[in-house]
Amino acid sequence: MDKIRAIIADDEPLARRGIRQMLAPYDDITVIAEARNGRETVRALRELNPDLVFLDVQMPALDGFGVLATIGAKRMPAVIFVTAHDEFAVRAFDAQALDYLVKPLKKARFAEALERMRDRRRASKAVDLSRKLSALLETREKERLKQRIIIPTATAELIINADEIDWIEADDYYAAIHARSARHLVRESLGSLLQRLDPDIFVRVHRSAIVNVDRVSEVRHQGAKTVLVLRDGVQVQVSRRRRSAMRRLLQCLKE
Repeated sequence: MDKIRAIIADDEPLARRGIRQMLAPYDDITVIAEARNGRETVRALRELNPDLVFLDVQMPALDGFGVLATIGAKRMPAVIFVTAHDEFAVRAFDAQALDYLVKPLKKARFAEALERMRDRRRASKAVDLSRKLSALLETREKERLKQRIIIPTATAELIINADEIDWIEADDYYAAIHARSARHLVRESLGSLLQRLDPDIFVRVHRSAIVNVDRVSEVRHQGAKTVLVLRDGVQVQVSRRRRSAMRRLLQCLKE
């Protein structure tokens, strides 16, 4: 588990030492810096980008709320305000502080504040994971839809999935897609179609032909010619220029 990186900001050395001592039993939290005043705190926050800051309300040069205003609430890490007075509590929570601790610090109350930090971190990671999964699924769906070919007919639109395609041949300004035991014409170039299809499955073996690797049942060498025999018996010639693609095809067949 990634450790929680924390900064302690307090103008009193004893207070900073006290927070360090209270953090000592917690292996999941590491102190990466201390700050003695508001300006040092701002600099540390900008340079180190911590996960958590123990922020004294009353500090010289710039107080805790001044630090927050300078950095901006959206760029601040989780904030646990620490002060000798409880008069700032309402203002602290209005500033969206994670917690508010009054000196002298109590172990139980301190532990409660840390648990809130862990809860927030877990929730943040869960949301982040959810977003990543959603983005991944959306990308996969876009890829899947990209490989679906829509062919207009006299009465409707025929939708052909990539895994239904046996091979594709050029036919003047059209491409003839052989799928579902039929030949379907679509006004699109082979190059355009190839960009939409999975390159690990569809290989251009001739300037006028694309073949689905999974449909190849035999490779025949007829003199200087090489021909692919598909499962339905159709033969597709491989051009000399496409021999590198042919070697890739043969490798795919072996795997």
